[in-house]
Amino acid sequence: MCHPTVDGDLLLIRKRRGLGEGKIVGSGGKIEAGETPAEAARREVQEELHVEPINMGKRGEFGFHFRDSEPDEDSMFVHVFTAEEIKGTPTATDEAEPVWYPADEPPLDEMWVTDRIWLPHVLDGEPFTGEFVLSDDGESLLSYEVELTDTGLWNDE
Repeated sequence: MCHPTVDGDLLLIRKRRGLGEGKIVGSGGKIEAGETPAEAARREVQEELHVEPINMGKRGEFGFHFRDSEPDEDSMFVHVFTAEEIKGTPTATDEAEPVWYPADEPPLDEMWVTDRIWLPHVLDGEPFTGEFVLSDDGESLLSYEVELTDTGLWNDE
């Protein structure tokens, strides 16, 4: 997942299909065979928005589970990146509609309930790790743990 911030504005997407359809989220998706998390985040931004993220850095990572904290087929492990710039103009695709928000006012009420907890750390430059457990429908947070790390920001470029 990648959250480009350009001139104080945060580039997000409104999902048009798949998990999270209708929600505002960061660009992201699954890591393909042979890719690093940073390569996957870059590719997803390019596929979903037709722009290239510039000066990416890893800001956090978390596990995302439904029902319970046991990893299973619907669990995900998410790597969170930011980008300081983009090359190109964001364009809507079948999967995503680009939306800009002031970075200090993200639309948390239109995002996953988990984003309300970890995204402020990303936007404040605080690296973190976490685990989140959601209800089956993904609308309720059953439990979570977030730890701010003292390792500093991970740079991938």
